[in-house]
Amino acid sequence: MSSTPHGARARARIEVTAAIKEAARSQLAEEGAARLSLRAVARELGMASSALYRYFPSRDDLLTALIIDAYDTLGAAAEAARDKAAGKSPVARWVAVCEAVRRWALAHPHECALIYGSPVPGYSAPQDTVPAAARVGRVLLALAAEAHRDGDLARADLPAELAPEAARMARDLAPGLPPETVTAFVAAWAELFGLVCFEVFGQFHRVVEDREPFFRHAAERLAHGVGLRR
Repeated sequence: MSSTPHGARARARIEVTAAIKEAARSQLAEEGAARLSLRAVARELGMASSALYRYFPSRDDLLTALIIDAYDTLGAAAEAARDKAAGKSPVARWVAVCEAVRRWALAHPHECALIYGSPVPGYSAPQDTVPAAARVGRVLLALAAEAHRDGDLARADLPAELAPEAARMARDLAPGLPPETVTAFVAAWAELFGLVCFEVFGQFHRVVEDREPFFRHAAERLAHGVGLRR
């Protein structure tokens, strides 16, 4: 019986934390991350600021929680797309993951802006955000590693001047992959989010109109650039 009050308090804390984060996301949509305010969130929820500080001691703590949530929901979407495409070709699985990233970003533009938009003045993301931020990259790297294992990965040329940096990136990011593959992967990863952010932030307006097939074609080209075979 003594555990019941503790369990109720834990559930209440989870519910209040979720409500705080939801109110903060609404403020992100209206004001942007740079103007996120704990006092404004507290007013929205009818809470005293001092009570909210028991959940998030500072604005940066709340920002970090929102960033981790955004990366985690994006990562979960990428992983679900990978699993759904199981048994298809490496290129098809890569494209499925990329399309899931695009769909998530279009459905969550303000969270996309939070993690891939302009840095928030005065905020520096802590190491706590790294595992969540790496989820999409891990999914795509695993596809390249699987293709390499199965002999389905083409090797690209690598300029001699880039060899030391390529070797370092391979050691740090994917020791089982050739350095030239890892170099191509990092470029493809950056290009993927460049494509997504161009669309989300309106840079394709009056440039690309039929965007879904355009994106699919671009994602296939990124897969081929990494070395995944058709």
